[in-house]
Amino acid sequence: MQLRGIWGYATAWLDRRRGFGWIDAVLLMALGGILYGLVNLGREWTGELRPTVEIDLDSNWALVGYTFFSMTRGLIAYLFSLLFTLAYGYWAAKDHVAERVLVPALDILQSIPVLGFMPGLVLSLVAAFPDSNVGLELAAVIMIFTGQAWNMTFSFYHSVRSVPADLQEAATVYRFNWWERFKWVELPFSTIGLVWNSMMSMAGGWFFLMISESFTLGTHDFRLPGIGSYMTVAVERGRTGAMLKALVAMVVMIVALDQLLWRPVVAWAQKFRVEEASTNEAVSSWFLNFLRRSRMIAVLAWLVSCRARWFAQRAPSAAPDQSLVVKARVPSTFWEWPLRVLFGLLAAALAYGAWRLLVLLQDVEISQWLEILEAGLWTLSRVLAATALGTLWALPAGLAIGLSPKLSRIFQPVVQVVASFPAPMLFPLVIAVLHWAGVSLGWGSIVLMLLGTQWYILFNVIAGAMAVPADLREATKSYRMGRWQRFWILYFPSVFAFLVTGWVTAAGGAWNASIVAEYVTSHGQVMTTDGLGAQISIAAAKARFPALAASVLVMSILVVTFNRIVWQRLYRLATTRYSL
Repeated sequence: MQLRGIWGYATAWLDRRRGFGWIDAVLLMALGGILYGLVNLGREWTGELRPTVEIDLDSNWALVGYTFFSMTRGLIAYLFSLLFTLAYGYWAAKDHVAERVLVPALDILQSIPVLGFMPGLVLSLVAAFPDSNVGLELAAVIMIFTGQAWNMTFSFYHSVRSVPADLQEAATVYRFNWWERFKWVELPFSTIGLVWNSMMSMAGGWFFLMISESFTLGTHDFRLPGIGSYMTVAVERGRTGAMLKALVAMVVMIVALDQLLWRPVVAWAQKFRVEEASTNEAVSSWFLNFLRRSRMIAVLAWLVSCRARWFAQRAPSAAPDQSLVVKARVPSTFWEWPLRVLFGLLAAALAYGAWRLLVLLQDVEISQWLEILEAGLWTLSRVLAATALGTLWALPAGLAIGLSPKLSRIFQPVVQVVASFPAPMLFPLVIAVLHWAGVSLGWGSIVLMLLGTQWYILFNVIAGAMAVPADLREATKSYRMGRWQRFWILYFPSVFAFLVTGWVTAAGGAWNASIVAEYVTSHGQVMTTDGLGAQISIAAAKARFPALAASVLVMSILVVTFNRIVWQRLYRLATTRYSL
């Protein structure tokens, strides 16, 4: 009876709005196209496992299908990354005991190169699904996930740690429990940084797209239909026309995602700015305005809100436990014991993995350890150099874009396209230019790392600049501060927490990118330089698993040590001194 009443009211509401419009027709057609693509994607996932996938370089419709397959893999990986971010980041921010393990583990996970775990992951999932493509598809999604999740998690973790004291006190005054505090305080405060890091995550996920979709191990070909494998085959066959078509398809996909997904989300996220009043020009999105004019979506939103209110009215009410409010850093008893069990299982899995690793490392000699350690120090110096060079231009550019809605409208799609473009596709051209200029790969690898890691800094600075309260900006104008004074007194302190997150994720991305920056194949020739990335690539190519494990272990130790000495101190400084 109640549903009939709701439906009757919705129908009458539609009649008053002149019923079904052309916008709704366009949305239904788009929904039909998406459903058709998802059906084809399901057939691909559940289809019989093929020894080799033939990539059609001549059909434009085939390229459209490949682009859709790659896009859906990226979106599925993003959904996994978002769930991982909210759970892992909140757990690390709220539990002192788990934080001591979770944050260093996150440092290691974001820095381990894809080739460090890709062979075992692919072989395991293919063995788990021997009769279909599900295993290969899951492996590709997980590898894209590893390029997306870490910077989002770092951003959310640090945002939860940096919630202003007045907001925390307001939550205490209103006696919020842990869920209300998360829903109304911590998640809204983290939204702007999370949105911009989500855009960066999608861009980072495409970095190893060619490797993820066209992985080979010895005589086994684990290729999947996608734009990454399309580009790989085009490069192998020297088909310039096909390479150009792949580049155009990649750009179209990135621009479409920016305009249809990220731009509306950025416009929506502006309502979570921390300020008392705003005089800034509002960020707008033509597609969001288009959706707001849809009567079908309006009715669906109204029905959802009605059902939510109906369930809320019938939910049993209970006064919140005050003990859950005053303990800002202690998880509530509702979910503390499951997390303790999960933490115990995680510790057991890590102990088992450590034992298996020790067994594998017995074959590594002392001289090899010293060689790997020296290579690690070389790579560390290149990582820091790439991070510093990226900061020199990304900090002023990010401030300019983030502080100006007009520049944001112009450059957001441009930055999205450039950042999302898989940098390894440009490596042959960059190597040719460096060779012409007489620059060795030892120095040139810094440039190659920079191509993929500078965007982490830029996106985080843009997010920080967009979160600067308008009243503070007006105060600097009232005091007639110069541009340099505004930078040091307001802008740099305001974006410092975001900048530290950008440094951490950029450094992790540079460690990850070292496997393709220190070991480059160009025109059939292999170029290498001293570094851990080259060590890992060579060990993976020659299936030297003890050397591969030793190189990944040394990289993990270097990353954790540097993060504990440098990045964590900067995080602490951002939380205690530069929190708004």
